[in-house]
Amino acid sequence: MSQDNSAQDFDIRYSDPSDAELLLSGLACPKNRFHYPITEEDEVESFVKNWIGFSKFKASLTATVEEKAVGVGTLYLMPYRKIAHHALFYVFVEDLFRRRGIGSSLVKNLLHLAKTRFGLRSLHCEVFEGSSLLSILEKQQFLEFACQERYIKIDRRYYNRHLWEHFFDKS
Repeated sequence: MSQDNSAQDFDIRYSDPSDAELLLSGLACPKNRFHYPITEEDEVESFVKNWIGFSKFKASLTATVEEKAVGVGTLYLMPYRKIAHHALFYVFVEDLFRRRGIGSSLVKNLLHLAKTRFGLRSLHCEVFEGSSLLSILEKQQFLEFACQERYIKIDRRYYNRHLWEHFFDKS
């Protein structure tokens, strides 16, 4: 996989099951969990198992710094032929490694993987209000197609959920 030229201190490789440790430790923090459809701590393990499970299809990418996993992006492939032309994806980057171009590179590489390896027509992403992924999605020409206001309540505050989509050219 390629890497983003703006950050030269990381590599992107296919994920393997051991990368689940990064997700488990990262999502153990409620601040990080907020950005994913996880509301309770006991949901983290099954969410991560599902997330890293797509690595067996080479649908998951891991960013590494000095061979240490610091970010994971995964295509959630659809199991049924009728809807197999699109997928949802999630990206996680460890706190200390954010704002280095790693998230952008993971999204770019997931777009490439979705189009070339899996022949997808579109890619979807759900993000919650305040997510740093919003600017990356805009740069990669995703379009917001829905906003669910007051979707989730955390600590007595409601947050909106934004749904974004990227269509691939037919060429």
